[in-house]
Amino acid sequence: MSDYTTKVNDKKIAAVDEIKEMLSSANDYIFTDYRGLTVSQITELRAKLREDDAEYRVVKNNFAKIAFQQLEKPDVGDYFVGPTAVALSRNDATTVLKTLIDYAKDSSVEIKGALVGDTVFDSAQAEALSKLPSREALIAQLMSVMQAPLQNFVYALNAIPTQMVRVLQAVADKKQDE
Repeated sequence: MSDYTTKVNDKKIAAVDEIKEMLSSANDYIFTDYRGLTVSQITELRAKLREDDAEYRVVKNNFAKIAFQQLEKPDVGDYFVGPTAVALSRNDATTVLKTLIDYAKDSSVEIKGALVGDTVFDSAQAEALSKLPSREALIAQLMSVMQAPLQNFVYALNAIPTQMVRVLQAVADKKQDE
């Protein structure tokens, strides 16, 4: 018998390389089932996600699995079953998840899972992640907490001269009345 050899198709290699390039431009990935969406609904969803600095791309499952493996990302092969589209988030995955979940309420989009950083989330965990404040909101909360002790200290220091001025003004008003 002859040895079995596989033929490598250049078109498939180019398709995987294109997906790898697309995936490398994003930080976080949300996997969805887009079954039942019309072209106009997908276009509308893409426009909403562009406002969050994200892309929504339909991918071929086998090519996407290979691309994630070649990029040495965590194993997300379980999410590439059935019609799959990937939302590619460049900045904050929570805002993209919120947009997708809001859109899913009125359509047939179903979130399969997410890859945020190096952590894989299933659909329930992804929904819980979407309920967290955005990165900017968390930074603002942290800054206000860090600023509060210093601000209170400044108020306390300012209170002493303010009280002194008020006492002196009260004494001046009292002497003026006399």
